[in-house]
Amino acid sequence: MRFDTKIGIVVRADLAAWQRLNVTAFLAGAVAGGVPGMIGEPYADASGNEYLPMFRQPVLVYVGEMDELRGVREKALGRGMDVAVYIEEMFKTGHDADNRAAVRAVEAPDLALVGVAVHGPKNAVDKTLKGLALHP
Repeated sequence: MRFDTKIGIVVRADLAAWQRLNVTAFLAGAVAGGVPGMIGEPYADASGNEYLPMFRQPVLVYVGEMDELRGVREKALGRGMDVAVYIEEMFKTGHDADNRAAVRAVEAPDLALVGVAVHGPKNAVDKTLKGLALHP
């Protein structure tokens, strides 16, 4: 199935494996919660067990350096795409309100990005993520 939109998540290459997974999960949740219509219908198996719904389309995960993440954020915002960020300071907070306060405390060019999620038209996302490597 072809999709008109695309979801891309970029995590900083120098993070520990658990941090890359954690950041990816939080950023995927941001897209799921922030973009209407991204989630499909619930699942059920033949035994009658019900499961939570998931994204309707694939999520591609990339790795990059700090300057590349900053470039992705800037390009995506410039193209009017949906953007989520995760910054270093969020590893030290204990809850959502502190996470938002940590981001709010820093000017955009100075954000210590460890992850960025983007959603938008497929061609725009492809251009925004051009040159980045898929996560191994």
